[in-house]
Amino acid sequence: MIPTILSIAGTDPSGGAGIQADLKAFSALGGYGTTVVTALVAQTTTGVSEVHDVPAAFVRSQLDTLLTDVRVDAVKIGMLSNTEVIEVVAAAIDAYQLPNVVLDPVMVAKSGDRLLAAEAVEALRTELLPRADLITPNLPEAADLLGEAEATDPADMRGQAERLLALGPRRVLLKGGHLSGPTSTDLLLSADGEAETLTAERVDTTNTHGTGCTLSSAIAALRPQRPTWSQAVREAKDYLTEALRHADELEIGKGKGPVHHFHAWWGRQAPRSR
Repeated sequence: MIPTILSIAGTDPSGGAGIQADLKAFSALGGYGTTVVTALVAQTTTGVSEVHDVPAAFVRSQLDTLLTDVRVDAVKIGMLSNTEVIEVVAAAIDAYQLPNVVLDPVMVAKSGDRLLAAEAVEALRTELLPRADLITPNLPEAADLLGEAEATDPADMRGQAERLLALGPRRVLLKGGHLSGPTSTDLLLSADGEAETLTAERVDTTNTHGTGCTLSSAIAALRPQRPTWSQAVREAKDYLTEALRHADELEIGKGKGPVHHFHAWWGRQAPRSR
């Protein structure tokens, strides 16, 4: 059975991040994608020009309408720009007992534009982290959630991952891509005490738009198809690494271009009509 994955997130007209990236990753990894839009974001590879928040009542309507009809096997939560929307999503997780919740705490775009209101950070921390099966912050997001300086080495990462875990999520994947060096190392901690280090070769490309969205959505797509979170996370990281390796093939936009979600399918001839 093909798993149905729900993305609750904002949009990206350039197609590299947000709901558009989520749907591509779901499809590339064998999932069927569904969506609830939380914000309409005017952005490209060079930055964000405007954000239009979807009213919380309409986010609730989207969730209720979808979830009373469609089975959901995993959830990826991305951009939630204000406290009211965060509360609506938290209530839906409880009401519908949504499984395999992956929370990517999107706060700031790669361009530096803030996507989560500063006053909503506390709501994200208290309402959604305890309801998540896995959170996937990068180092700046982890620092923002904890109110601390950004980690600068693996020891700092471990301490921050442990403090994030104490806020209630069942697992934390702290991404170390902002550190320097020839490899990109992430740390996966779970509430049962398991810890894993995941290392991949750092890919030499400037086309990194949507990497966080892509990784979290890849994990959500793979989790219903894999026996453990560890396996889903490892395969999702491998998928992202290959998407980065092929990113320069796309030539999209004038800034930081997107990763190549369909790198495994590129160049295959479309079937001819009969």
